Amino acid sequence: MALILVTGASGGLGYATATALAGAGHDVVVHARTPARVTAPPGGGRWAGVVTGDLAETGEIPGVARQAAAFGRFDAVVHNAGTMRTPEAATVNTVAPYLLTALMARPSRLVYLSSSMHRGGATDLAPLADGRGSYSDSKLWVTTLAMAVASRWEGTAAHAVDPGWVPTRMGGPGAPDDLVAGHQTQVRLATDSDITPPTGGYWYHQRTQEPHPATRDPAFQDRLLQALEDRTGIRLA
Repeated sequence: MALILVTGASGGLGYATATALAGAGHDVVVHARTPARVTAPPGGGRWAGVVTGDLAETGEIPGVARQAAAFGRFDAVVHNAGTMRTPEAATVNTVAPYLLTALMARPSRLVYLSSSMHRGGATDLAPLADGRGSYSDSKLWVTTLAMAVASRWEGTAAHAVDPGWVPTRMGGPGAPDDLVAGHQTQVRLATDSDITPPTGGYWYHQRTQEPHPATRDPAFQDRLLQALEDRTGIRLA
C-alpha cells in the first residue's frame, strides 16, 4: 500500500480522490486550509494524517511542506487544490504545486490538476510575477510544470489531469461531467505503475489527450521554472 498526499481534500474532487484511495487501503494524508475544514473519511475511518495551511498565502506553503515531511517520503502526491478566483488562482494553482514539488522529497508519482481551460491560457509570464494570472493562465502554467518535471526528474512519474467540469462547489451543480469519472484518473495515476505513457501524460477520464503545445516546449518550460524561481526564491532541483 502507498503513502499518498492529496491537497485540497476538504471537499469536492480532493475529498473524492482521498476517500477512494483510503478505501483501497492506502495511507492517505489530506491537506486542508484549516483543521476545521477536514472531514473524516466515510464509515468512521481515519486519515493517516492531516496537514493544514492556506495555499493562497505564499508564506504558508513551506509550512505545509514541513508538516508533510514529518510523514516521510510519499509514494505519490496529488496536487488537487485549486481555485477560480483571482488573484489567488496563480498562487494556489501554480505557485503552491511548484513550491511543494521543490521543497518535498521526490515521490515516485506526481499528479497535477489541470483543466481543459488551460488551452486558453497565456504564455506571457509577466502576470505570474505579480499574481494577475487568470484561472486559464494558471492551469496552462501548472500543466507545463507537470511536463517540465516529467522531462527532468528521472524516476518520478509526473502527469497532468483534466478532471472535467464536475458538480463540485467550484464547478457548480449544473456541471455536466461525472464526479466519479472526475477523480478516477487521479487515483489510477497515483497508484498504478503500469501506465502508458509512464510519465508526461495529459489525461482526461483515463485517456490521454494533447495539451497546449507550449506545455511541451522546453524553452517555455525553462522560462516558467525561472519565473517561478524568481517569484518564490526557491529553485526546482
